[in-house]
Amino acid sequence: MTSNQTSSTPQERDEDLATTEAQEGAMDVASIAEGELKRLETEAYQLKDRLMRTLAEMENLRKRTEREVADAKIYAVSSFARDLLSVADNMDRALAALPETRDEALSAFAEGVELTSRELLKVLQKHGVKRISPSGEKFDPHFHQAMFEVEDATVPSGTVVQVMQDGYVIGERALRPAFVGVSKGGAKAQRQDTAEPAIGERQPGEGVDRSA
Repeated sequence: MTSNQTSSTPQERDEDLATTEAQEGAMDVASIAEGELKRLETEAYQLKDRLMRTLAEMENLRKRTEREVADAKIYAVSSFARDLLSVADNMDRALAALPETRDEALSAFAEGVELTSRELLKVLQKHGVKRISPSGEKFDPHFHQAMFEVEDATVPSGTVVQVMQDGYVIGERALRPAFVGVSKGGAKAQRQDTAEPAIGERQPGEGVDRSA
């Protein structure tokens, strides 16, 4: 009886086995390569993320350092300037105490005090210190200190109607608040349509004395 199927020779079986092993080996290599590629992609993403975070932190540090340096330049003289305010106050008191009718000597004295006072204010302004006299302004707790209230229905409630002592600002901060009397009993001050700017964005003390 003759068989219809032809038996493979040993050489053919060896070739088939080699082909199968080669295919399996290629699949293993591809699988390993794919896993290695995913690992490298993950590491690259993590490194990029770490780099971006580091760059952001460095930028924040740079901005913070610049801000601190700028603040140091502006506010370094705060303590010294605050000590000088009593000198300016005493000059104002001396001028206020002088009689309106003055002889030649007293007039010369008053003129000398006024010149010295203006020169002192110029020096303070040179270092970023400005005087504020907020009469008629809306009361601002950041720059004004209310000493008393005044019944006055003719002005909006919360308006500065009397300044007992001028205030001083340095940069955007109050070096010394103005001591004021505030109205009550009148209509409430109208709100602005736009939001009131933050302290760091506003111009402190609209009543800054620039006459010096």
